[in-house]
Amino acid sequence: MTGRHVIALVSAPSGFAGRTEILPIDNPDWNYVEPVNETLEQLLGVPTTVLRVVSIRGGGSQAAGGGLITYHVEAHGEPDRTKLHPAREPEADAPNRLPYARIGGPAELVAWADTEIERTGPAVQIRTWNLSTIHKLPTANGPVWLKAIPPFFTDEAAVIKMVAQHDPTLVPDVIAAAPQRVLLADAPGDKCWPLKPEYVELIVPRWVAVQNALAGEPQIRPTPVPMPSFGLPDTLTHGDFHPGNWRQSGEIIDWSDAVWGHPALDACRVIDYAPPELRDHIAKVWSEAWLTHRPDSRPLDALDVGRRASHLHNAVKYQMFLDNIEQSERVYHEGDPQGELRAVRELLR
Repeated sequence: MTGRHVIALVSAPSGFAGRTEILPIDNPDWNYVEPVNETLEQLLGVPTTVLRVVSIRGGGSQAAGGGLITYHVEAHGEPDRTKLHPAREPEADAPNRLPYARIGGPAELVAWADTEIERTGPAVQIRTWNLSTIHKLPTANGPVWLKAIPPFFTDEAAVIKMVAQHDPTLVPDVIAAAPQRVLLADAPGDKCWPLKPEYVELIVPRWVAVQNALAGEPQIRPTPVPMPSFGLPDTLTHGDFHPGNWRQSGEIIDWSDAVWGHPALDACRVIDYAPPELRDHIAKVWSEAWLTHRPDSRPLDALDVGRRASHLHNAVKYQMFLDNIEQSERVYHEGDPQGELRAVRELLR
């Protein structure tokens, strides 16, 4: 695995302190900041949290990562200034900057969590970017996950509770929630990478059963891309239904993309992420699950149209991200809407 190189612009309690040298980080993922904070604490002698990306040079897409990333970082205590160099202080504000990307923002989230749980150790910032920030909080009963999201996303706690009414084993427990933030119990088990047939059989039929049970009047925002029904109901869709959001324990996580729409959108999402040799199996498991609940439906026909509708939906969603995040973090999503539209064009050939 290739890595990335990092420069940290460090703000301290007494004010802006300067920048670090270029630091090597083994993991290439831009938003995976746990190893960044570990490296900075060793260097500076105090804990840190990453606030946001200031710039990225080189590297590939968000998926590929790598390159030279400059982060704005908050030090929780006065850092060793002999390890820092003069630099221009990052801008204090910018349009669409999220609360958790500001000085004091991550600490405020953890302080809120501390009113709901009793921690047994330091909060660990795992990821942060324009779509979420995630901390792992140790407790006597196991880890708890603190997540905050932008205001344009769905209320994740409300969606999880909707699902739990029909299958509580499919989702993590909600410990506490407030606007744009949620505390979740641990979803044990690794991600379902690499995808295997048994993971499809574990997750997909149970999710279809919940979708069938929830079908009816929309309860959250609708997808902007409707499609023919083929005998299947509009219902709750996960919105980012891929094996990285499945756990081998059978739980599904990361519900903030959820919308009300055609269930084929979820099936097409996982098919797009699957290796070619598993795509027919996913389609078979998904269609048979729906035929169990809706014997007069035509799920395989829905998948054929759903592949195009899924890419159109993604194009609209990615453009929404770009329209609502600050300029320096647009690098995560630049070109994504165009890529989804190209995918639709390829399917029409």
